[in-house]
Amino acid sequence: MGQMGYYENDFEAAMLKDSAAYYSRKASSWIIEDSCPDYMLKAEECLKREKDRVAHYLHSSSEPKLLENVQHELLSVYASQLLEKEHSGCHALLRDDKVEDLSRMFRLFSKIPKGLDPVANIFKQHVTAEGTALVKQAEDAASSKKGEKKDVVGLQEQVFVRKVIELHDKYVAYVNDCFQNHTLFHKALKEAFEVFCNKGVGGSSSAELLATFCDNILKKGGSEKLSDEAIEETLEKVVKLLAYISDKDLFAEFYRKKLARRLLFDKSANDDHERSILTKLKQQCGGQFTSKMEGMVTDLTLAKENQTSFEEYLTNNLNANPGIDLTVTVLTTGFWPSYKSFDLNLPAEMVKCVEVFREFYQTKTKHRKLTWIYSLGTCNIIGKFEPKIMELIVTTYQASALLLFNSSDRLSYSEIMAQLNLTDDDVVRLLHSLSCAKYKILNKEPNTKSVAPTDHFEFNSKFTDKMRRIKIPLPPVDEKKKVIEDVDKDRRYAIDASIVRIMKSRKVLGHQQLVMECVEQLGRMFKPDFKAIKKRIEDLITRDYLERDKDNANLFKYLA
Repeated sequence: MGQMGYYENDFEAAMLKDSAAYYSRKASSWIIEDSCPDYMLKAEECLKREKDRVAHYLHSSSEPKLLENVQHELLSVYASQLLEKEHSGCHALLRDDKVEDLSRMFRLFSKIPKGLDPVANIFKQHVTAEGTALVKQAEDAASSKKGEKKDVVGLQEQVFVRKVIELHDKYVAYVNDCFQNHTLFHKALKEAFEVFCNKGVGGSSSAELLATFCDNILKKGGSEKLSDEAIEETLEKVVKLLAYISDKDLFAEFYRKKLARRLLFDKSANDDHERSILTKLKQQCGGQFTSKMEGMVTDLTLAKENQTSFEEYLTNNLNANPGIDLTVTVLTTGFWPSYKSFDLNLPAEMVKCVEVFREFYQTKTKHRKLTWIYSLGTCNIIGKFEPKIMELIVTTYQASALLLFNSSDRLSYSEIMAQLNLTDDDVVRLLHSLSCAKYKILNKEPNTKSVAPTDHFEFNSKFTDKMRRIKIPLPPVDEKKKVIEDVDKDRRYAIDASIVRIMKSRKVLGHQQLVMECVEQLGRMFKPDFKAIKKRIEDLITRDYLERDKDNANLFKYLA
């Protein structure tokens, strides 16, 4: 008849109404009898058949209306019942890794308005629960291992990070395959990981755990024995996890401390991997994040060239040679973590070395000041014991203490402390490593397990060991507290700078808005605490950067 009116009114309206009633009856019995996967299979089949019917004997304009009707009756009406079915709903499908059913769920629910929101929500809850269970498992393991050696606890944490990486791999694959890379599911995954990736384990924050994990992969003799490709792949994944961690600045500081130890004590297994992870971190967190670390890696290359030219200098100036092999690593202060540099009273043999190097360095540059960090130095010394002569590998501190016994047979704690010019803590650590630990190079009176200020020490001439060369370890100071303090200090500066930047451009701003903008600006590196921001605002007011409005205490003005 050349127009659609009759078709739509006399036929289509009744057909749509009948179809809806038919599927409503079907759905009401299926929802009771069938499991979620079976129901979805039937729904998918019905939609396909209706589509075919339109193609065979109806006008094409009926298709969207008809399918919408069927979807409404089969899916929209029972959406929440379907998803929450006890033994076969969305939770169960995720739990049992039913990839095909999940893909079907995505296909069906993406057709109905707001259909994917509850699916994404259940996905987020599921991932959060799995991650939180991993944290709890690691917590329990750490607390049951508390009494045991440090290594075992460290191993637990390695395992934890590995498991989190595996969890991430698994669910990223779900998002890409089952959920067709849909943004809703990417967001759900991100939010879920942010929840449990910011919980600590066994007193260590996740930022520290990740830094330790990288250290273990990148250092020689770490517990992870991996091929080059596997290392690259793992580092790539660690950097992805870092995206979920709110305290990125804390990770950077721990990472830098560990990187410094790897570089300075020649513990790094492979320079290419070191550079490669820095490139990855740079892409993820920006150039400012890695600039110091890149500086450290470059410093070492320069230091090696510097050492070569120092050796040439000694060959050409024979009278300058101090008679001891000396290796000096010259570092740029700004890049490296801050180390305490004490004025250790060096033994005479070493003073000559320092002076020779200083003269050499003067020939290269006149305007740089060298600060010696003896706490990081190592030294090989020969010990003439009665049973045999042995080589001892010790730190510069330990060597300085042992060399005192060349001129005295017996020294008291206070004499050693005065002659070395070190703090109490350092002297206790030092003497403990030489008289109470595995290798007893010094005899202590009284012979107890700890060092007291009233003790006396003598050279142990009877000492022997089956090895000709032994390394006497000096336990490192636990740096965790210092790292956290350093990061806190840096954060104060960052908050100050952020507030001043915002106020400079806005001139006048309310308290609430200033805090929100500040949080947004700094959020990429860490989550600033509201109290901390308030404190910094007060501080900037006393330092005359800002002032409060006279009539409204919640309004701030920028003072140019």
